[in-house]
Amino acid sequence: MQHRIIVLGAGYAGAIAAGRLARRLRREDVAITLVNAEPDFVERVRMHQLAVGQELRPRPFSEMFAGTGVELRQATVTGVDADRRTVTVTDDTGGTGQLTYDTLVYALGSGWDTQGVPGTAEHAHEIASRSGALRLRERLAGLDAGRSVVVVGGGLTGLEAATEIAEARPDLDVSLAARGDLGDWLSAKGRRHLRKVVDKLGITVHEQASVTTVGADHVTTADGRSLPAAVTLWTTGFAVHPLAGATTLETTGTGRIVVDGTMRSVSHPDVYAIGDAALVQGPGDKPLRMSCASGVPTAWQAADAIAARLTGGKLPDAPLRYFNQCISLGRKEGLIQYVTADDRAVGAALTGRLAALYKELVCRGAAWGVANPTLGIPTRTRGVLREPAAPDPTVRAAA
Repeated sequence: MQHRIIVLGAGYAGAIAAGRLARRLRREDVAITLVNAEPDFVERVRMHQLAVGQELRPRPFSEMFAGTGVELRQATVTGVDADRRTVTVTDDTGGTGQLTYDTLVYALGSGWDTQGVPGTAEHAHEIASRSGALRLRERLAGLDAGRSVVVVGGGLTGLEAATEIAEARPDLDVSLAARGDLGDWLSAKGRRHLRKVVDKLGITVHEQASVTTVGADHVTTADGRSLPAAVTLWTTGFAVHPLAGATTLETTGTGRIVVDGTMRSVSHPDVYAIGDAALVQGPGDKPLRMSCASGVPTAWQAADAIAARLTGGKLPDAPLRYFNQCISLGRKEGLIQYVTADDRAVGAALTGRLAALYKELVCRGAAWGVANPTLGIPTRTRGVLREPAAPDPTVRAAA
């Protein structure tokens, strides 16, 4: 009887995990099902480009996984029963069904986080999803010259969005509201370059500006400032899909699944969590940040651990660490901030057009890894020998 593996979510983490499992395990031994609400892969790291009118290459899952043995199920996940090992899904016609698994890979990711700020859900835009980016695209296209756009959030997403919009629409009045100082986590070199690019693009930066309300035509900050905003883009952070928090899986207060060093749930050994959905401890016992840079290595780790436990192989022990932060600043400028293993900026940074090219190659490489799910990794070497063992007490948990 085949071992049933279900992967929930086909973002960077989920799609890569499904392909890697298909490469490492024999089809006669396992049945791999990939469940996703959309039929195409979404390059989430390019949503700021989509929002300003750039066209992205379509990547249908039916083509990407053709011939791999991975079964695709286009449906929305509406429930997980971690005790009964079942998943409830709803298709686009409203029909529901149940899937039963022996091993579950939970990769439902995250969406935008309004952080409970009044007016955000009603008046702000987001680019955490393709639908959100397309709505913003339509709104920006309809803006007359001179209208104001406020990007709330001075992190990586906010910087990329503000510079992309300012470059694509120099006729708009683009501003950035940052809770702290502009690029305050970067090195001195990184901050200087960021300031240079922002000034060149004519972006107004409001520092120490914590936005407390969002209106239809303005935002208000904690110190009483009112910033005009024909369009508000909210980029202050991400919130995980709420589904895990409603299960018996051990989760954090924010709904992330607590896992050990192999991405295995500390409460349910037949469940693995990867990407934004998982609380993963990195170097220095610091949780990995929600990002593609974290999601892809956790997908590798989980797939290799599942394959090892099913075939009696050696568990992976590759360290999960950071090397750099890649930031696009429009199409012509970029910033590659080199960091320590635990994601703290060091003095070195790559800037300018070369950095923009570097970031573009990183984005293309990530998309290539998803579009070619069974290439570039060791082939399967043995069949399934046994069911997954009980949790290894020597594997450090992320709690």
